Amino acid sequence: MERAGESSVRELAEREMAVSGSALEDAVLAERAKAGDRAAFEQLYRGHAGRAYALCLRLAGNAHDAEDLLQEAFVRAWQKLHTFRGDSAFGTWFHRLSVNVVIGALRAKLRMRPADYVECPGRAASASPGLRLDLEAAIAQLPDGARIVFVLHDVEGYRHPEIAALLGIAVGTSKVQLHRARHALRKELGS
Repeated sequence: MERAGESSVRELAEREMAVSGSALEDAVLAERAKAGDRAAFEQLYRGHAGRAYALCLRLAGNAHDAEDLLQEAFVRAWQKLHTFRGDSAFGTWFHRLSVNVVIGALRAKLRMRPADYVECPGRAASASPGLRLDLEAAIAQLPDGARIVFVLHDVEGYRHPEIAALLGIAVGTSKVQLHRARHALRKELGS
């Protein structure tokens, strides 16, 4: 009879093998795509589009822009695939490239209009039930600067110096934007 601890260790090992198998498969697909194999690149697209879309949606705040940014990220990945050396997993490389694409687009958008530090508007009457959906809707309603910093810091795990460098802002500005975002989310979610 197998003990509970042995079962969880085996499950963890199986998951790690599946992930490393996926990373190995991605590396092979990336090499084939570098050589011009569009079918291999399409497989990479199918394997990574979901996570990349979720990132774009959180950072952009709306589905239309997220779809455009996702496509731009994959176009850029195709153009820059020759720079993928395999030092990290393709998914890690593509995630960073996607963040850079989104940040670049949002930085350009922010330059075209003045900074908006308004609080989140009231929740729409048609808001979906459930805390997660409420949180996603509240994040989407944040002003661009606050939303971007919040997602990068609290969702993606970037630190303030990294965010400041990505966005071309001061570290203090990043901290202020995060504070404003958290305050607005608490107010919006009634916490």
